[in-house]
Amino acid sequence: MFLKKDSFVLGLILGFLAPFVGIVVFYLVKFTSMSFKEFLEVMVMWKSFFTSVITVSLIADGALFTIYINTDRDETARGIFVTTLVYTILCLVLKYAL
Repeated sequence: MFLKKDSFVLGLILGFLAPFVGIVVFYLVKFTSMSFKEFLEVMVMWKSFFTSVITVSLIADGALFTIYINTDRDETARGIFVTTLVYTILCLVLKYAL
């Protein structure tokens, strides 16, 4: 299975996708009463809500990173870590620039 590979590129892909999965899970657990589009609009309008959603999505990356580190797939973990840093910096810029 491709998830068992130790590849920097796989880590980049997983690290990029995990936060989006985290956002979807957050929506499904807490906000199914509104549409996903409304959820995203509210997330963009309220900075405190944006912060909580981003935190949950980064936890998804952290969990993935921990799994790959603990199974000695360091290249994949390195890719996840790099995308987590890029994602975090981008989110901070978006939060304080808007």
